[in-house]
Amino acid sequence: MSINPNEDTEFNDALRKHGILPPLEPKERTPSPPPSPTFDDLINSSTLAELQRMGEVTKDDEQERAIESLRRHRLAQARREDHAARFGRVYPIGREDYTREVTDASRTDAEDDDNERGTGVICFLYKDGLPRSDRTFNHIRTLAAKYPRTKFVSIVGDKCIPDLPDSRVPMIIVYRKGEIRNQIVAWGADRNREQEELEAILLMSGTLDVSEASLMQHAEARDREDNLSDEDEDFDEDYSTSTRSSLATTGTVNARAPKNIRGPARKGDDSDSDFDI
Repeated sequence: MSINPNEDTEFNDALRKHGILPPLEPKERTPSPPPSPTFDDLINSSTLAELQRMGEVTKDDEQERAIESLRRHRLAQARREDHAARFGRVYPIGREDYTREVTDASRTDAEDDDNERGTGVICFLYKDGLPRSDRTFNHIRTLAAKYPRTKFVSIVGDKCIPDLPDSRVPMIIVYRKGEIRNQIVAWGADRNREQEELEAILLMSGTLDVSEASLMQHAEARDREDNLSDEDEDFDEDYSTSTRSSLATTGTVNARAPKNIRGPARKGDDSDSDFDI
């Protein structure tokens, strides 16, 4: 009599009970189908154009009011974003413009800033033809377009700080509320640096202002991540930890002000310059 050990029969169960047959391998559970999206899910994930179309075809008065309310909120948010996005590019400046365009500009509060945080200003000191400087300048231009609430300015290094050696270029000086928040010297001198590395450091310095829309997208993404497995969450945690560790060991970042840059002008000083010549 031939026995199929994979059959789920009473006879095989008896053999398994006495250890004659190995236990059956557990069957893989069929995953439950994802729940159907709710009305709120649908409208929250819709664009303005999609909301417009949904409002035109719905027959439910309550749904129509909810769609219109969300559409108006999105429009108002878009107008606020357009108004707050004051910059969006890199502004070249001269040494005589430094106090006005950098130090004083960083003290200016945005109209929607109830916390009076000032404006993030990032000053890029560069040298044309220096490969690491040219590479970083491309990253700076991209970040300026990505973060239009933050002001980016550029100036030739030795025009800003006389006799600035090439070994310290490119230099990035970060301001907020009239104070130097961070200083990055000779970025990319040790190895080729990626834009994401610079972006992470500037975010940690508190000078890159993320738009309200981006914050909402991030919150929605976090909500979706809550439904992932514990393994995925552990990966995110490990990645975040390793990123912070990597940034903490970057030798080219210095939160202190450079010695030849001073704060607000003292009496008798040239108010158009923040530099000791």
